[in-house]
Amino acid sequence: MKVLLLQPPSRALGFGDMIRAEPLGLEAIAGNLEGHEVQIRDLRIEGREGLLEVLEAFRPRVCGISCSWTTDQPKVQRLASLIKERLPDCLLVVGGIHASLCPDSFRKPVDAVVVGEGEETFRELLQGNGDPWEIPGIFWVENPQAFRPREFVPDLDSLPMPRRVRYPGVGYYMGFQRPLALLETSRGCPFRCTFCAVWPFYKGTFRVKSPERVVEELALVPDPFILFVDDNFMADPERCEEIARLIERRGIRKRYTLQARSDSIVKHRELLKLWKAIGLKAIFVGFEGFRDEDLRRLRKGTAVRVNDEAVEILRSLGIELWASFIVDPSFGPEDFQGLREYVRSRGIKQASFSVLTPLPGTRLFEELKERITTCDYELFDIAHAVLQTRLPLEEFYRQFCSLYGEVYSAWKLIGEGFLAWFRGFPLQGLIRMLLSAKRLSSPSFYLKAHGLSPLQARSSPERGRAA
Repeated sequence: MKVLLLQPPSRALGFGDMIRAEPLGLEAIAGNLEGHEVQIRDLRIEGREGLLEVLEAFRPRVCGISCSWTTDQPKVQRLASLIKERLPDCLLVVGGIHASLCPDSFRKPVDAVVVGEGEETFRELLQGNGDPWEIPGIFWVENPQAFRPREFVPDLDSLPMPRRVRYPGVGYYMGFQRPLALLETSRGCPFRCTFCAVWPFYKGTFRVKSPERVVEELALVPDPFILFVDDNFMADPERCEEIARLIERRGIRKRYTLQARSDSIVKHRELLKLWKAIGLKAIFVGFEGFRDEDLRRLRKGTAVRVNDEAVEILRSLGIELWASFIVDPSFGPEDFQGLREYVRSRGIKQASFSVLTPLPGTRLFEELKERITTCDYELFDIAHAVLQTRLPLEEFYRQFCSLYGEVYSAWKLIGEGFLAWFRGFPLQGLIRMLLSAKRLSSPSFYLKAHGLSPLQARSSPERGRAA
């Protein structure tokens, strides 16, 4: 059967110009569809015209569309309508984190939503054996009452390798790390942060691939840069060490970036030394708050002193720290100033900032849903306020942009970009990244998504509201 798997286009605040990661979820689905004629198309690269061409030439019987982010839901719905206009008989199926947590947010012409892990569910749907309404894990838009949940795959090693897609001369990247591949070694997270959608998606479970399976997959990837997508790569330190030892014995030489909690970094300094020796380049750490009361409110399960110790450990080991922080819409000038001072005093050179966003399906959404001020899912990109702000919107975004000014400058980006260009990073990509950085530091760019000019944001009686 002809199957088309689509990564939807994304222009979420310009971050796509700085990070464009391969569609690993779709690649995992495709890897489990042996015997079918499968194409994966990334519309972030190919765009609408590329889609129309493939629909005409390939004419798939089934089309699967990824929707992991809430902000992608309107795009996916519009994409489904476009496909159905061209191919009325094509079965349209949506999957991903947002789709799984909010399957009833989709309407016709979407036919079905895969809820949870999709490898086995999608394959069973294509087999066409028995009553399709009885397939567990599928939410049928016209018959939601028929839904039955599917158990998670008990042994992740049993899944086939992803069928990776590459575009010659384009590539996937994260900042100046290019070409970049994603690698998954576990699924789920044992922690319960209120803002996170990952652990609700996996229903609180945590499963791992064996070290042997991880290194076997790694050896098949030609890309020199690797991002481990596990939410907490160091959750099982013994397994993490065994993976490193196997990489060392196999002589695999790559540059690695991973995600870890600050308390894991503090507890396992020697493990980080081992990873540094085999190519660890950087670690993403969700600091989230600069005050203990902020961390308690988010149920982060750590403390500022632990974050501080993690900063020093990574600095001493020569491992880059990418710290992320959450900005509450209730922030006033003193809160923004406190966060700027924290970043400056700890010498954090790379940081990202997001606006506290109650994503549908999270615990935070249940706590704050009565205070959400907009139904526009495209604003749920963790960069726009969807809760009432204490400050007028223009001032809120001005303060928000000032956070990036604390750690980044045009000259810094140009300098890093020149070195990357010298090593082969395409000039066109560098220009896109610099323009994206300029947009991210402009309050008017954020206000535009709300349909407001700076003057309107100042003069409107609703100026302290998100929408």
